[in-house]
Amino acid sequence: MNNIAISVKGLTKSFKEKKVLKGVDFEVQRGEIFALLGSNGAGKTTVVNILSTLLKPDGGQVSICDFNVQRQPEQVRQSISLTGQFAALDGMQTGRENLMMIAKLRGVANPAQVTNNLLEKFNLTSASNRRVDNYSGGMKRRLDIAMSLIGTPKVIFLDEPTTGLDPEARIEVWDTVKELSEAGTTILLTTQYLEEAEQLADRVSILHGGKIIKTGTLTELKKMFPPAKVEYIEKQPTLEEIFLAIIGKKEEK
Repeated sequence: MNNIAISVKGLTKSFKEKKVLKGVDFEVQRGEIFALLGSNGAGKTTVVNILSTLLKPDGGQVSICDFNVQRQPEQVRQSISLTGQFAALDGMQTGRENLMMIAKLRGVANPAQVTNNLLEKFNLTSASNRRVDNYSGGMKRRLDIAMSLIGTPKVIFLDEPTTGLDPEARIEVWDTVKELSEAGTTILLTTQYLEEAEQLADRVSILHGGKIIKTGTLTELKKMFPPAKVEYIEKQPTLEEIFLAIIGKKEEK
């Protein structure tokens, strides 16, 4: 079996006269956490929307789990799940009701059992009969990701998954993402939070000016910098310093 879960070659997309993606290339291995980094407006969400069949590309070849995104969109949709920047929850319903609704819509066998398993997995059992309006930000995000797992997708897209969360809730989401990856799920994560990529990603791709300008592990990216200078303490470059250097910006003091 091909070990490539996501293959993107020469991906282009324009909106009116503006070219947003100018030939994007990257591959994601099965079971990998792959972070797509970029500033606001770099095109990260556009990439995710194309990969998840919500948007048609202008050019290039894109495949998910060996299915072509344009020619086999139905098979792609059966292989993936998308968690967007804002939680797609019904606040008037309980956590349990939200999960049951999605389980029934997706036609899974034994929706009640699937719901119970996910509530337990995401530590939401005690809050399962409370209205989602009353959940904390971290609980809402955990429920959102739990809903995205119904139907056991092979690939999950997390578009800015911790935007607007406090540090404690962010760590909750990070722990959830790590557990999913350890269970074999392929995760493509877009983020502006460089610490998030540093904590989670097996590999990082930097999207800038409509193209991928660098891809590698954190260790590989750090090798682009001179060896750490030993002054009073040894200081390795942070991912933030690497990112800013690659896109040609100096860190603001």
